[in-house]
Amino acid sequence: MESTIKIIRKSIHIFLKQYNFFTLTSILAIPFSTSILISTSLIPDFLSFHSHLRSLFDAAGFPPESEFYSILTLKLSQTISCSILVLPFSLSFLLIAKGIVIHSLCNRKPPPSLTGILNSILQTQICNTLIIISANATCFWALFIAFHTLQNFHLPSLFLTITGGIAYSIVVANALIICNLALILSGMELSGGFISILKACMLIKGRTAIALSLSLPVNMALAGIEFLFQFRIIKAYSNSGMNKLTSTMVLEGLFIAYLYSILIIIDAIIGCVFFKSCKIAYEHNIVDQEAGRIIEEEEDVALVKC
Repeated sequence: MESTIKIIRKSIHIFLKQYNFFTLTSILAIPFSTSILISTSLIPDFLSFHSHLRSLFDAAGFPPESEFYSILTLKLSQTISCSILVLPFSLSFLLIAKGIVIHSLCNRKPPPSLTGILNSILQTQICNTLIIISANATCFWALFIAFHTLQNFHLPSLFLTITGGIAYSIVVANALIICNLALILSGMELSGGFISILKACMLIKGRTAIALSLSLPVNMALAGIEFLFQFRIIKAYSNSGMNKLTSTMVLEGLFIAYLYSILIIIDAIIGCVFFKSCKIAYEHNIVDQEAGRIIEEEEDVALVKC
């Protein structure tokens, strides 16, 4: 199994080797990047949605004085709001850009058609959305039950908040890396839907740490670009006192969205390289298990003859 550094170096080499092709492909992801950058800036406009969600949880019996559930409901409302705004772009422009990357790095003979790849990853993306929603809902209710159970032991609120946040992050992070791998797998093998997610679970077994370490630098870079957009565009727009964007702001915003799109393409390349590495390691494990089984059968036959 290749190490994290080796996979990243190989991915960057592939990107630089076909620099013109991948940078042009990044243009297709600009609408998605723009939507996600703007959606993170519109979070204050969804405070009413957060208040309605908080009222719903209060009616369901969640403790309103808990700092943990205040943070969790705010994060949940932010996630739902951004997902609703970004969903049309993630099912169109993002999938087209990722489909082109997968098509260019696919080694199947004969090579699959781009239409077949897009159809497969569209089915998988819809299933991924359902999985992420289910993971968030399941984790939320599990934390709710655990919180009420541990409250009887009179544990500090800060301890419960930190522990719950870590548990929630681990569950969601694992769900995301499995879904990302499933998306790449569905494009490479033309098998969309939940079957791709099941295959991804088998491939990633024992390699979760590598997947997490691969996603960390990309996510940090994406978060940095989101902060840059907030600082250069949103803050400048708020401080200008004007109700319209200037041409300079628009061009700078598009450039930042383009940088975001390039990182998305690099992340897709890393996913393809990681998938190939996982598949090779998985096939080697199957061969080793088969060889071990044959040796055991031969030893049993030899013992019987003796």
